[in-house]
Amino acid sequence: MRTASSRLFLAAIVVAALSLTAASLLIGGYEITLHGLLTDPGVQHMFWVSRVPRTLALVFAAAAMAICGVIMQLITQNKFVEPTTAGTAQWAGLGMLAVLLVNPGAPPLAKMAVAIVFAFGGTWIFIAFLNRVRVKDSLVVPLVGIMLGAVVGSFSTFIAGTFDLLQTMSAWRSGGFSGIVEGFYEPLWLAALACGAAYFVADRFTVAGLGRDIATNVGLNYHRVVFLGVSIVALATGVTAVVVGFIPFIGLIVPNLVSMVLGDDLRRNLPWVALLGIVLLLVCDLIGRTIVMPMEIPASVILGVVGAVVFIALVLRQRRHVNA
Repeated sequence: MRTASSRLFLAAIVVAALSLTAASLLIGGYEITLHGLLTDPGVQHMFWVSRVPRTLALVFAAAAMAICGVIMQLITQNKFVEPTTAGTAQWAGLGMLAVLLVNPGAPPLAKMAVAIVFAFGGTWIFIAFLNRVRVKDSLVVPLVGIMLGAVVGSFSTFIAGTFDLLQTMSAWRSGGFSGIVEGFYEPLWLAALACGAAYFVADRFTVAGLGRDIATNVGLNYHRVVFLGVSIVALATGVTAVVVGFIPFIGLIVPNLVSMVLGDDLRRNLPWVALLGIVLLLVCDLIGRTIVMPMEIPASVILGVVGAVVFIALVLRQRRHVNA
């Protein structure tokens, strides 16, 4: 049964998500008012061509990356793992770079397909390493992923510098939403649908999170569930990387906060994980839009600062529990 504090937390998430979505639709360099929406064709055009696609991109990307985080935490049994601390996002970036080298004029769907394949392969490399090496300290797992991601990112930077593609790689890593317009954000529906499908198999991910032995004993095909989880993560990360770029820490922060309040039942938590992820990314994006208006700081920069602070706080919190 939910306590009064958890009900208050969930109500606050809903109110914040609705309020921030409305703010995202109205705030920006181009002034949009309710009166203008009703009377001015120019304002209406800007609203539907720019603000609505941008807000939908924020919503889909945030929900996808938050859900990917909780899936990875379950299949690795580690609270500090998510696409950017497992190297998945960096592998997706390497896939994008490979497409730019081989076929610079490739359509976005081709870039997404290659990014998904690279993200899938990179995630399996990370999981295979964890399966072969018994790690006693839970903090070593994300450190391994971060180091793997750093190696892949450094290799990508070297290749990009060699072929004069550093500016393109920099744009990808910025993780901004300023260029999102109608006709560009639509592939994120694919990421949203993939993560929506995770809800229907959430119980399997929850059981898999108990470990391979327990999952096998209750009749679950553990390897098939892990394969499905990695596929969802790779698909969502690859699409998000191509459309909006690098979005760090959201899959780490959000699942941990929701887990502290509601526990570890994925089916119950999944909608709240998605909503809290949306709230967090909308806040970071609105801060980036307003503090240097009419210029803009990419949401990933703000999120990186917030995420680093929360990551350190989570590490210290776990250390206190271990030492208690």
